[in-house]
Amino acid sequence: MGKKIENIQERTFNFACRIIRLYQFLIKKDRTNEALCRQLVRSGTSIGANLEEANAAQSRADFISKCHIALKEARETHYWLRLCQVTGIVSESRLNFNSHCKEIQIKEGLNQFL
Repeated sequence: MGKKIENIQERTFNFACRIIRLYQFLIKKDRTNEALCRQLVRSGTSIGANLEEANAAQSRADFISKCHIALKEARETHYWLRLCQVTGIVSESRLNFNSHCKEIQIKEGLNQFL
């Protein structure tokens, strides 16, 4: 496996771990956030899962499809994180995911392999 692929996979795995910890924090804080939190967990953990699946792609088209799904999930995750921040569910200081989203650079990372 190439170094670039390992790097994006490791970063998306770490990102998913942070999403899960945020979920645990938010549920403890207020159970009324549960529906939003489930959406966030689904999309936030799906990014890395789809990149893992891309490594076992049966064709170039399958690989590209999985990578595009990961990109869509990253965009959806960004939406949920923004919503949490803007509505005050989580303070900006606690929610430093936007910089982490940029750190993953999912679009640029995927474009290197497409």
